[in-house]
Amino acid sequence: MRDKNGLIVKPVFTEEMKRDYTILIPDMLTFHFDLIVGVMKQHGYKMEVLKTNHKGIAEEGLRNVHNDTCYPALLVIGQLIDALKSGKYDLDKTALLMSQTGGGCRASNYISLLRKALEQNGFGHVPVLSLNFSGLEKEHSLPLGTKMVVKLVYAIMYADFIMGIVNQCIPYEVNKGQSLALVETWNRRLLDQMSGPGFVRLDRNYKAILADFSKIPLEKTEKVKVGIVGEIYLKYAPLGNNNLEAYLVFEGAEVVNSGLMDFLMYCVYNVINDKKLYGVGGVRYYVFKLALWYFTGRQRGMIKAIKKHGVFTPPADFASVIDMAKGYLDHGVKMGEGWLLTAEMLELIHAGVNNIVSAQPFGCLPNHIVAKGMIRKIKDNFPAANIVAVDYDPGASRINQENRIKLMLANAKQAAMSG
Repeated sequence: MRDKNGLIVKPVFTEEMKRDYTILIPDMLTFHFDLIVGVMKQHGYKMEVLKTNHKGIAEEGLRNVHNDTCYPALLVIGQLIDALKSGKYDLDKTALLMSQTGGGCRASNYISLLRKALEQNGFGHVPVLSLNFSGLEKEHSLPLGTKMVVKLVYAIMYADFIMGIVNQCIPYEVNKGQSLALVETWNRRLLDQMSGPGFVRLDRNYKAILADFSKIPLEKTEKVKVGIVGEIYLKYAPLGNNNLEAYLVFEGAEVVNSGLMDFLMYCVYNVINDKKLYGVGGVRYYVFKLALWYFTGRQRGMIKAIKKHGVFTPPADFASVIDMAKGYLDHGVKMGEGWLLTAEMLELIHAGVNNIVSAQPFGCLPNHIVAKGMIRKIKDNFPAANIVAVDYDPGASRINQENRIKLMLANAKQAAMSG
């Protein structure tokens, strides 16, 4: 729908629509979305994460988005348009949800591209909601009350915790699938707790989760550890990275992946750092400073619980991740994943994980600078670093991508044998 000036009219999602509309979400976070969507449902939203994964999604994206647009936008928009064309949904009672970081990355403009694609396909009446904390799309943002925000933060913390533990179990399972079955069990328990105040007892739940996962029979074998860094969508989304985690496990590796909370703390830290760089701040500066203090405190509690249990390896404290970028990139480098991507590679190396896959959209300038552009300097300082940058785009050959990863794994295994 367009107005008399030819501009696309943005349908508004009202409070009344909440009862009847199904909100579709493009897939990204395998371990997180079950809890996040579960929280949304508790607050009256009908939501569905799209699990579609086929070649037609990229082709749909190419038909609706210029091929110079970054790959994640192409896939996300293609997946949503593909869903609307599937005939599975009542288009008069369907809305779409996309997240926005609000930074200088093109990702902040995905929603405009999506609305144009909807208009082109006759879906201009379908509302598009934004999930952001940057003040964007104010009239079209998903309403988030304080209670819901608190639950969502806890959902992310629990999902990060479980993801880190499960990645240390899956490659060694005696009974394949046991870890993921236990994830489903714990997701149900945590969502039950979120109907009341029980979910805030992090320490108690961490202890119980660790106890349950430590009972899973594991093979006592040595595996090559491979860290994954990269653009936020390609780092996590199986659709975007061609099931990278599953492929690494199939090839005999243990995946190491940092949590979503690190990225959120990176975004919060950048707002705080803006006061130092540009003198801007106000009340927002103090709110974000309090938020970073709270998040780092909760993360340290998680690290403490894992260390005390003694079976699994905890992640690095975010304060140490901030320091790791020093000498490599200034903290003012914050387009896309910015200094965090370089810091995550160094975090992995300091943890003894020298083998790293950097997943990046072809043509993504920020990621080429902070990932591929920093590999030489990292290798100069850490000669044992074994880093492969893998480009993902519609024309990239999956075989070529996997061959590059296989070469990295071969080098890793050779280094392990000689070491």
